[in-house]
Parts: sequence; structure tokens; C-alpha cells
Amino acid sequence: MEITEKVAYLKGLTEGLALDTETKEGKIISAMIDILDDMALELQDHQDQLTELSDGLDAVSDDLEDVEDIVYDVDEADYDDEDEDEEDDDSEDCYATTCPTCEETIYFDESILEDGEVICPNCGEKLEFDLSDVEEDNGGEDDGE
Repeated sequence: MEITEKVAYLKGLTEGLALDTETKEGKIISAMIDILDDMALELQDHQDQLTELSDGLDAVSDDLEDVEDIVYDVDEADYDDEDEDEEDDDSEDCYATTCPTCEETIYFDESILEDGEVICPNCGEKLEFDLSDVEEDNGGEDDGE
């Protein structure tokens, strides 16, 4: 039995007993039942609000779970692809440079190095690589051996 039902039961008892609300005791009992009724209604309102809030939080939690699934599934797929690439070609080199603008380290593979440029993911600065000196050095060493 809920509080509102219990208060309604008390009201019914006082009406059934034909409580005289003109006496001091009757006035007190009647006032107490009215206060209990108000409190029960307030409590019911708060419970309804909590239920709505809980339902809203459940909906947000479900939405967040969907977003997490999307984000982590994509990330896991990316990692799986990277793992497959590493298994296919363990000799692939990884390069790093420091962006002169934001001073963050940027990592990239040989295909980016061959393109001759990379965009810094941190600040958007375009970094260009001049590999002509490196290729000449490598070419000279290969010819000498």
C-alpha cells in the first residue's frame, strides 16, 4: 500500500467515525491528516519526477552506449586492420617528425614519406619533405658496395 493510499484510508476512518472537527482533538487529528495528505501528494510528485529523470537517464545511457559501440567498434576495426598490415609486412618502417608550429610529434609510414608531405593532425600545418639528398646518399652507398 502506498502512502497516498494509507492517507486516504485514514481520511476514510475519520469520516466513518464521524470525527467531530469542532473539538480540540478533532481539529488536531483533522489538521494532521491534511498535512499527511499534502506530504503524500508532494512525495508522489517527487517520485514521478524521479521516475521521469531515471527514464531520461536510461535513454541517455542507451544513446551513450550506442555511441561507444560505434566509436570502439571503429577503433577496434582500425586496430585489427593495422594488426593485419603488420602481419603482412613486418618490415614496414615508421617515421616521426616534430611539427615546427605546434612542436607535437607526428608519426607516419613510408607511403607518406614518398608523397613528400604530411598535414599535422594537431595544428593543420603542411610539412613537406625533401628526400633528394637522402636518395642521392643512398644511391651513392648502394653503387659503392
